[in-house]
Amino acid sequence: MNREAIQTMGLAVGYGRRVVASGLDLEVRAGQVVCLLGPNGSGKSTLLRTLLGLQPPLGGTVRVGGRALDAWGRAALARQLAYVPQAQDPPFSFTVEQWVLLGCASGLPWFAQPGAPERQWAMACLERLGIESLARSRLDRISGGERQLALIARALAQRSRFLIMDEPASSLDFANQVRVLEQVAHLRGEGLGVLMCTHQPEHAARAADWVVLYRDGGILAQGEPRAMLSRGRLRQLYQLPERAFELPDWYGQASQNA
Repeated sequence: MNREAIQTMGLAVGYGRRVVASGLDLEVRAGQVVCLLGPNGSGKSTLLRTLLGLQPPLGGTVRVGGRALDAWGRAALARQLAYVPQAQDPPFSFTVEQWVLLGCASGLPWFAQPGAPERQWAMACLERLGIESLARSRLDRISGGERQLALIARALAQRSRFLIMDEPASSLDFANQVRVLEQVAHLRGEGLGVLMCTHQPEHAARAADWVVLYRDGGILAQGEPRAMLSRGRLRQLYQLPERAFELPDWYGQASQNA
């Protein structure tokens, strides 16, 4: 039992009596980025919701910090697990600072308002991600990449030990994808454990220490990125023909001349 990890053993997830995936054995340790890689519609988000305690497991166990998931109170669990959703349009005209302050709510009494300590902590989270200059900016007036960094800052404001990230860079342009993934790697260096769900192998190649290949209701394989991101493994995962990996004749020459 690892007290510095999220662990699942024989986990089954789904809705009602419908099992979406089963036999899931995973571990995410502190200071590690684990990438859950699979095609759209494979049940990745269902697994994440189960790990967050938003829906009950249909079998097996989930342990966080050595304790069963259902043994944690909601406030205590929020200090263990924080969620970073996919890039999204803000529901209200929050400023970036107000948005990040929402992450402090789990540490406050009911109906309490954030005070100076919470505002200082929110600014520290923004500084950690290099976006403190956006504190007074409205969420709907900043770029998609900046908004995703603000989502990460909001999760950090919970003071959690682990981040669960649902395709944090998939809807961004290439430059913002790189910025977000660089921040994921930086958070690992600070000792956080990260479970990152994606359907893009290049995201796993940039950020992951461990890759889990996930499709058709289970885990196909898991291991270090070099082994899991091979051409053969990706063909199996995405059910692609060999020609899918062929590049135009000019590509190699253009890369060498760049």
